[in-house]
Amino acid sequence: MSANDDTARVPAATTPRPTQLPRPRLYEQIVQELHHHIAEHGLAPGDKLPAERELAQALGVSRASLAQALVALEVVGIVQVRHGEGATIRQLPGASDTLVRAVREHQDSLPDIIDARSAMEAKLAWLAAERRTEQDMQLIDEALAQMRAEVQAGERALEGDRAFHEAVTRAAHSVVLARLMAEISELILESRIESLSQPGRPQDSLRMHESITEAIRRQDPTAAAAAMTEHIALVSDVAFLSYTSAEQQET
Repeated sequence: MSANDDTARVPAATTPRPTQLPRPRLYEQIVQELHHHIAEHGLAPGDKLPAERELAQALGVSRASLAQALVALEVVGIVQVRHGEGATIRQLPGASDTLVRAVREHQDSLPDIIDARSAMEAKLAWLAAERRTEQDMQLIDEALAQMRAEVQAGERALEGDRAFHEAVTRAAHSVVLARLMAEISELILESRIESLSQPGRPQDSLRMHESITEAIRRQDPTAAAAAMTEHIALVSDVAFLSYTSAEQQET
């Protein structure tokens, strides 16, 4: 074997591979298209977007995918979506890539946010069952009645849901946990909106709230914490987290 042969077998230096580009998710593409629609038609705060059915047909996407994009825009403050009224522009978005980046960064943090929410709210339910007063129970019952009325009216029941969880937090009488819940309240808004937008989800959430309420009323902390954990697991089953999970498995 010649020296030349040995030289020929020396492996070449490995060339650094470029970083893999993130694949745009469908709802991110829809967010971009809605951004273009707002700019192209000169829409301003207070103007309404076309009805969801019309928008979905124009974009060639399902209404479920469109709803996910509207949820993302609602969370970052661009639109406000109300039952039966469609989406109204709250503020004009900045650059398209900046908007999508803000949406993506928030979506990527959701799994950790949901984990924190589950741990804290289970503890809050436990403490509420131990520490609640009659006044606390009255506030919980009032929030439950508000959500029941919203569900019966065919609404997403976001306000009743928010009032219920705030009432349970107050009943726990934990200043530190209450402060931490306030810190993540805006971060979990997206999963709450999407969850309660799914067919049948407001009714399911209401029934679970009733179970949590009864456990707190009986002053059964174990049952209250278990019911809250089951509830958070249900309402956290949203498409955004499914996207993240699937992408992690593929990488």
